[in-house]
Amino acid sequence: MDYSSFVGAKAPAIIKAGFAPDIQGDHLWQWQRDCVDWACQLGRAALLEDTGLGKTRQQIEWARQVANHTGRRVVILAPLAVGAQTVREGHAIGVEGIAQSRTPDDINTPIVVTNYERAHLYDPADFVGVVLDESSILKSFMGKTKRMLLESFGATPYRLSCTATPAPNDHLELGNQAEFLGVMSSHQMIARWFINDAKTMGDYRLKGHAVESYWDWVSSWARCVGRPSDLGNYSDDGYVLPSLDMRQVTVQVDLLTGRGESLFRQADLSATGLHQERRRTAAARADATAEIVLGEADEPWCIWVETNYDADEVMKRIPGAVEVAGSMTPDEKADRLLAFSDGSIRVLVTKPKIAGFGMNWQHCARTVFNGPSYSYEMLYQALRRFWRFGQLRPVEAHIVMAATEQSVWSILMDKADGHEAMKAEMFAASRRAQGRSKSPDPYFPTHDARLPAWLSY
Repeated sequence: MDYSSFVGAKAPAIIKAGFAPDIQGDHLWQWQRDCVDWACQLGRAALLEDTGLGKTRQQIEWARQVANHTGRRVVILAPLAVGAQTVREGHAIGVEGIAQSRTPDDINTPIVVTNYERAHLYDPADFVGVVLDESSILKSFMGKTKRMLLESFGATPYRLSCTATPAPNDHLELGNQAEFLGVMSSHQMIARWFINDAKTMGDYRLKGHAVESYWDWVSSWARCVGRPSDLGNYSDDGYVLPSLDMRQVTVQVDLLTGRGESLFRQADLSATGLHQERRRTAAARADATAEIVLGEADEPWCIWVETNYDADEVMKRIPGAVEVAGSMTPDEKADRLLAFSDGSIRVLVTKPKIAGFGMNWQHCARTVFNGPSYSYEMLYQALRRFWRFGQLRPVEAHIVMAATEQSVWSILMDKADGHEAMKAEMFAASRRAQGRSKSPDPYFPTHDARLPAWLSY
């Protein structure tokens, strides 16, 4: 092997394993059609598009193209309640061969939609293609669900991974996406572009000199889109978000109980300490939340809580509020979430880990976070249920926190800055990729020129 071949072999190669689709109809914008076309030709790809950019329609069209091309079935795996929403969207754009399935006995359409909780019931060999909707479920590096998906669909010919953005500030999640798609294992990705972070035991950070190379690699198998213009000469009309008003509400609480020998109680905001502080302040925060919600009694509201006792306190104070709790059956959760989507429920109380992913709630422009956790991903995803393309009104988000919990908000805002920087790198890489795809064909010499005599010495 000569040196050029040796260096060339080091570059991560993305092998196209797909087909040229035949997309008909006007249900997709041109940039969306181009994304579906690219994903079909690649065969195994990711759509990392911001909320409200129409990933659902694109993944349905991708599934239809794969099913038509192969004559076999495709499964779409989605979070709870999002499956029914996906089927509705499919019917809205004229795709009749799509249906929701609760058991393998329900399979009777080319496109089968089910939720992650039921994925283990199905035989992957029954499907030629798989779509992961809200694929950030892969964020757990060694999680049970991640291992199940990798093992079950590792031999599936066609794979599509869809999520708004990877877990904020978590580059390693992209390794899980790449591994699911068969591009590169997480371990290989870490070895190539990351280094142990000496400041935080067990964490990795992207090497400074490798930032551009890393995101260029990501953009070779993923479309990273914040607005259509990230993909080239497309108009951003209709894709400008309305304003977002984040209103921090500080609740004054008793600082004497539990103070020990100190003049005032000093809250320990470790994971355990935060939980204890939340119990002390649950009633006061619920009072503030109820005052906000009852102040605009005609508006739809979604109230996000972190614990069952927070939910209990809020439910006592807001007549007519409906809760979606973890103890409910999947069908009961789905029915209530869809009822809020339809407007049958005006005030919904739930947790980000239950309903913070995948739901389209542009009808609602008012939300309350009753004591958010340290997870910026949960805050971001829950907020984007409302503040997304298609929302026509300014969104008001009230962040209710006890005075003793203010440092939590500071940490979340630091993570927000990191997430914006990460998205900027993603979208810049996407624009570079589009520039390369439109560049002239590379020059391949066909004639060996004779070196000047003076260079031969």
